Amino acid sequence: MQQTRTFSDKIWLVLKGLGMGAANKVPGVSGGLVAFVAGFYEEFIYSLQKINRKAFKLLINGRFKSFYRYINGQFLGLLIFGMIISYFSVSKLLDFLIVNFELLVWSGFFGMIIGSIYYIAKDFGEWNRKYVAYLLCGIIAGVSISFLEPAKENSNLIFVFLCGMIGVSGMTLPGLSGSFILILLGNYVLLLVDSVNALFDTFADVIQADFSFLDNAERIELLKVLVVFSLGSLTGLISLSHVLGYVLKRFKKATYAVIIGFIVGSLGVVWPWKHRIMDLDIAGNIQFDANGREIIKGYDRYFPSEFSVDTLLAILCIFVGILIVLSLDWYDKKKQTPQNG
Repeated sequence: MQQTRTFSDKIWLVLKGLGMGAANKVPGVSGGLVAFVAGFYEEFIYSLQKINRKAFKLLINGRFKSFYRYINGQFLGLLIFGMIISYFSVSKLLDFLIVNFELLVWSGFFGMIIGSIYYIAKDFGEWNRKYVAYLLCGIIAGVSISFLEPAKENSNLIFVFLCGMIGVSGMTLPGLSGSFILILLGNYVLLLVDSVNALFDTFADVIQADFSFLDNAERIELLKVLVVFSLGSLTGLISLSHVLGYVLKRFKKATYAVIIGFIVGSLGVVWPWKHRIMDLDIAGNIQFDANGREIIKGYDRYFPSEFSVDTLLAILCIFVGILIVLSLDWYDKKKQTPQNG
């Protein structure tokens, strides 16, 4: 059932969409985790679940208002609007910060995930052996994924479509990073950097009435890749939401236990102290991709051996990340506390 939302509610939904979109672009961080912590995860899943045969029947019959209400269109539309904005604004800022302040950014995310584990687990209720087993399965799956070696880039459109279906998992499964999955599949740069930048450049050209990009074979190929990736993502988002909606209705606590485990397992992906492992040729030279970027095979994680200024700043960022998430909990409690007259 669609809720009546105030103007401030609508602004908050757009901002939450910004958070989801930005988080889903950062390897190791999940857009679904943002939805979970921000308290709209179940509404998000159940709204996506409404995109079904009945919805398409309403659309085909021209009953657009009924279609919009049925799928909770205002909620989904504002969230998706925020996600789209994030890809051309917040996510570009994150790209800059990760390049220039990598340790501090990863530390902040590490802290936010620790805070999220507490935030989600605090209302879980009583743990028994069954739920602990589900938790351990989630942790093992999360840790296992974090240590897989990335594949090579592949622009085959069928594979790109599959990448869309798999990569969008970060939007629906808290703790499973869609962008990290794309790194493992070898297509993170192609799909979340090159193709998005190609779309941004195309918009800029169209605004200036410059259509010379139509003769640019590389640009057209990247736009084609982005369209196929988007179709795959939409297909994956809808199909996964139906599965998750079914599971949440029937096995809610078990699902939450696995999700908490996934999030715990994902801590290995965002561990702040790590060295890049570069792809080398036979002679020991660093390999570069088609766009001149160094190819990263993975990360070598380590514990800091001394308390330097950088280490202290990183630890501070971890605590800041934890406080950011816990502040949401404090804010919710304050909202629920009756005001004295």
